[in-house]
Amino acid sequence: MGTVDENVVTIVDPSDKFRPEKDDFRNYTQNNEYFDRVRRTYREMHSTQNVNFVERKMAKWCQFNRGEMTIMEALQLLNSLVDESDPDVDVPNSVHAFQTAERIRSVHPDKEWFQLTGLIHDIGKVLAVWGEPQSCVVGDTFPVGCEFSDHIVFGRESFSDNEDINNPKFKYQTSNCFIRQN
Repeated sequence: MGTVDENVVTIVDPSDKFRPEKDDFRNYTQNNEYFDRVRRTYREMHSTQNVNFVERKMAKWCQFNRGEMTIMEALQLLNSLVDESDPDVDVPNSVHAFQTAERIRSVHPDKEWFQLTGLIHDIGKVLAVWGEPQSCVVGDTFPVGCEFSDHIVFGRESFSDNEDINNPKFKYQTSNCFIRQN
């Protein structure tokens, strides 16, 4: 048995195994009618989201001083948001939230926690309604400060303008984690 390096964290994305997509779903190719919008959103996201960006956004938004609302009020805010990163739909995000919850309910009627998770999984997108660019809050997420995976939408080459690529503060490892060097 080999040794385990306790300083290395491996990030695994199990969604690749459990996603229900068919060949025509989540199609990020030019054959999609929303391709230009989706590519522009991901290009902006992949160029700007880095460790410094995340630290600035955490400082701005994690004070929890922007207001209070119920989940239903937050979902109503999402009526005004069409996710620019989604190549499949052009409907308000509130519709997507209810569709997701209903689909989960039909497959897992005994798992209310899962249905609730489906309903609120995109609730953070209210930040776009409050002025954040969509490239900050929509789309598939990825860890920052580490090597970018080829499995990320539009691939590793879409990160060519991301400042973390050549940032000496980070030691890149093939295990997809980062260590900040002091």
